[in-house]
Amino acid sequence: MESKKNKKRIRRISKKKITIFVAIVVLLILLIVGGILFLNKDKGNGSKKTKEVKTLETIKGYDYELKENETKYYKSLFKELKKVLEADELDEEKYAQLVSQLFIADFYNLENKISKSDIGGTQFVYKDFREDFENIAKTTMYKQVESDVYGERKQKLPEVTKAYATVEKGSFKYGNKTDDKAYIVSFEIEYPEDLGYQKKGKITLIHNGDKLELAALE
Repeated sequence: MESKKNKKRIRRISKKKITIFVAIVVLLILLIVGGILFLNKDKGNGSKKTKEVKTLETIKGYDYELKENETKYYKSLFKELKKVLEADELDEEKYAQLVSQLFIADFYNLENKISKSDIGGTQFVYKDFREDFENIAKTTMYKQVESDVYGERKQKLPEVTKAYATVEKGSFKYGNKTDDKAYIVSFEIEYPEDLGYQKKGKITLIHNGDKLELAALE
């Protein structure tokens, strides 16, 4: 026969085993519940698709790109530019006018921009000035642009509906270079609603190989 002392020891061991078993079960339940919550959270984030902007077409030899999120007005200007650049004889003054209009229609149109780093019109800016131009734009014109990565932005931003450009020949000095056949372009902008953004200004275009690029903006 078992002694009372041995029976008490068996009871203590059994209680310990039960306690450990219960603790393991509780831990497993917590891990399973935590895993389900984590997966659901990921699923919820996954349902918010970020905006992806595709390139619709390019102009060969000039590397100009047309993005799908551009306005209807911008797309019509781009088609005009393509015709001018693919013509047998280049009308450079018309080229200067269209580049200016495209720059204005993109740079001053903030409504379709994804964030303050999504600077419009940079493909028309003189390559050596491009980085400085983008940095200045981020701290001025684009400073207040809220992120629209998930397409949920409620902020009211300007949309360019028309850009007028008057082209004149001129001279422009930059660094130790001078372009005596530069284009000085006066412009005006139309918006559907006046939100206090720039409406008039001047652009200077210089030659960079076969391309005309923006070297100054007033």
